[in-house]
Amino acid sequence: MRRAAPDKRPYHHGDLREALVQAGIDILTEGDLAGFTLRECARRAGVSHAAPKNHFPTVDHLKAEIGARGFEQMHRVLAAAADAALSQSADARLIAMGKAYVRFATANSAAYKMMFRDRDSFERTPHYVVAAEAAWVQLGEAVAAVIGVERGDVDARAAHVFALVHGFASLVIDGRLPPGLETDRVIAQSLASLPAALRGLGTP
Repeated sequence: MRRAAPDKRPYHHGDLREALVQAGIDILTEGDLAGFTLRECARRAGVSHAAPKNHFPTVDHLKAEIGARGFEQMHRVLAAAADAALSQSADARLIAMGKAYVRFATANSAAYKMMFRDRDSFERTPHYVVAAEAAWVQLGEAVAAVIGVERGDVDARAAHVFALVHGFASLVIDGRLPPGLETDRVIAQSLASLPAALRGLGTP
């Protein structure tokens, strides 16, 4: 009588999806985008090179997941900054969000790069698209509160704000600002005049 074949249970890692995401973030933090492969993430997570396929069909899906989570985390950070200034004016809330944006970007530069700079290297997943759009809506609402919802150029003014904070964040991350510059002070000064500048900008 033949013995029954042994039960081939799937390998249980615990939370492999999270382990793969963390491995990817670690690789990005090390600055080795060329080494960002599913095989390398699997090696770091301690599983076979085929195991990631159960969670991320391609490396692009893993990159998009890291980018999406970055947007979600940034959304929470900016919301907390706005809530902390809730008793103040819309101007103060927008300024607080701008400062929080730069702090988030510089403190999470690996994820930040995947959110923006490296996004052309992967296909956007539904999760990524929803998270990115939510972050843009958040900015638009903050800008509308400053300039007035009746204005028809909210998106254009939001782009103005984004260009300012994104530019600062990128320069800080890349170390492109002059040495010895009081970065926080310069950013604060630029943001302080931003709300008034937004209200004074007309539709081109």
